[in-house]
Amino acid sequence: MRQSKHLKGFTLIELLVVIAVIAVLIALLLPAVQQAREAARRTQCKNNLKQIGLALHNYHDAFGTLPMGYCAALPYGSGTIPGGDDTDNGWGWSALILPQLDQAPLYNQFNFGQPIKNFPGIQTRIAAYLCPSDLTPAGPISIVNGSGTTLTTAAVASYAGVCGGDESGTADETGLGCFYRNSKVRLADIQDGSTHTIMVAERASCKSRGIWAGAINKGIVQCGPNNPTSQTATEPAACLVLMHTHLNNVLVDSDGGLDDAQSMHVVGSHVLFADGSTHFVKSIPGDQSNGDYTSDSLIFQAMGTRANGELVPDDWAN
Repeated sequence: MRQSKHLKGFTLIELLVVIAVIAVLIALLLPAVQQAREAARRTQCKNNLKQIGLALHNYHDAFGTLPMGYCAALPYGSGTIPGGDDTDNGWGWSALILPQLDQAPLYNQFNFGQPIKNFPGIQTRIAAYLCPSDLTPAGPISIVNGSGTTLTTAAVASYAGVCGGDESGTADETGLGCFYRNSKVRLADIQDGSTHTIMVAERASCKSRGIWAGAINKGIVQCGPNNPTSQTATEPAACLVLMHTHLNNVLVDSDGGLDDAQSMHVVGSHVLFADGSTHFVKSIPGDQSNGDYTSDSLIFQAMGTRANGELVPDDWAN
């Protein structure tokens, strides 16, 4: 008589133990995977800024100056917000360097003597202007005026030109930085040293809804969905393409940090210096409790000015 063979299998307890071990391993590996992905995104972000830096230098070689922060044919202060919304025709620095970013076909669609909103090409997403860590919308966003009326739609950008430190507002007639209204800054004008002067910095579109095309006349900047300080704050049209160096990854600011450096990276943001190098700057979430600047904010502001004579530590940005 043949004996039947009993196949042994996992008991319920053994199966639960295996599942628990797998869950623990996944929990241990997931942070490492996320860190590796973020490291890759940070590398791509730095490469974007390096491309922008090379394009700016090539533009300077061709025209003898850096591109203007934004072009404004109207007299300063002629708008309803003095110096704020009188930006027509408004084309910004990041639109002017499109040929140097291998975007000549897009550049050729535009007539830079006419208002930005006349051209649907401003809705085009440009990879070099988008940080991979930024939570960017799939399509263009609406640019509205102070009354909430839509003026046009345009593609967002994760980077903004620097008009100076906190002493320079994005809507001012001039600025102490490399980019401002109708600016024509030469590299020779950067007397504080190109290795210590920031030209462009991260400003995540999910926190501050900037664009690459320029300063839409009578438009405003609104908060993105991930803005940690305010959803109601706004800034004038020039802030669509410009920012100043004051705070970084803002947590406390009445204007929502719309004109400050912002990113979705951990503990800091990338910046592009005038020599073409890129560095990571640690977060500066707010001023001191009494309203005075922190020491880090003072250094960051000094790096946003081109010829203000401040001394900054060589190793402050890594």
